[in-house]
Amino acid sequence: MPAVSSGRDVRFLDPAVIARLGSMELKARTIVEGFLSGLHRSPYKGFSVEFAEYRQYLPGDDLSTLDWKVYARSDRHYVKKFEEETNLEGHLLIDVSASMAYRGDAPMSKLEYGSVLAASLAYMMNRQRDAAGLIAFDQRIVSRLPASTRPGHLHSILLTLERIRPGVRSDLGRPLHQLAEALVKRSLVVLISDLLDEPEPVLQGLKHLRFRGTDVIVFQVLDPDEIQFPFRTASRFRDVESDVQVTADPARVRAGYLQALSDLQAQYRRELRGVGIDFVTLDSSKPLDFALLAYLAARERRL
Repeated sequence: MPAVSSGRDVRFLDPAVIARLGSMELKARTIVEGFLSGLHRSPYKGFSVEFAEYRQYLPGDDLSTLDWKVYARSDRHYVKKFEEETNLEGHLLIDVSASMAYRGDAPMSKLEYGSVLAASLAYMMNRQRDAAGLIAFDQRIVSRLPASTRPGHLHSILLTLERIRPGVRSDLGRPLHQLAEALVKRSLVVLISDLLDEPEPVLQGLKHLRFRGTDVIVFQVLDPDEIQFPFRTASRFRDVESDVQVTADPARVRAGYLQALSDLQAQYRRELRGVGIDFVTLDSSKPLDFALLAYLAARERRL
């Protein structure tokens, strides 16, 4: 997968920089424009810049639709897409349960990071003339904006994301099943969550979406503390959703915790890959370029 070409571009995707910006609209615009600027200067121009308007040439395509200017820049054959080939419905699902509010030493909490990611994807969908929708949920759907391309809709999504606050317990399976039953058009669903829930209901909900013909990308957002478990002294750990507290010596439990996390991720990766769902783990202290590249790669495969 191509990378953003320079340190200057990555700087605009760094959570430490993004966290200091003002509105969600400014954050999303800065991220997407900086990301696309980096792709413009990358050696993968055919993949990046013209992703909304071109697709690779296929045997049988009319030769008159070949774009020789794109070929000169990318050394690949691309044809102009028709409008009906380019547009899809994108549904952004963001987990706002209490566990998403966690932040160790990272610049943003998981919820803030996930909200900025959702805002950036909505902004990118808008640029691609895709209909974007938003669902925020914990144990129930707390906010829903249907997919639309109407003027002002992007602003509504960004404003909703800016106002999101942590909720209570998570129940990922329920909104996934509800959305699967509601979707009737060709759609792409992006789930943004820490996935710190019982995996079986989540997997069933995601598979329900996939079996209904919906394409799905899952972004698991974790804090560096959750990925590395860096704690050194005896500590009291509290489940923010159940309020259960446990005192433990990190040196004694670190190996078991990291193995349990690895097993959980392996289960998601194995079962989701088996049904054609993309699964990506994101570190909330890292730049967002990898997430945006994963989205573009997934969208490109589905056109």
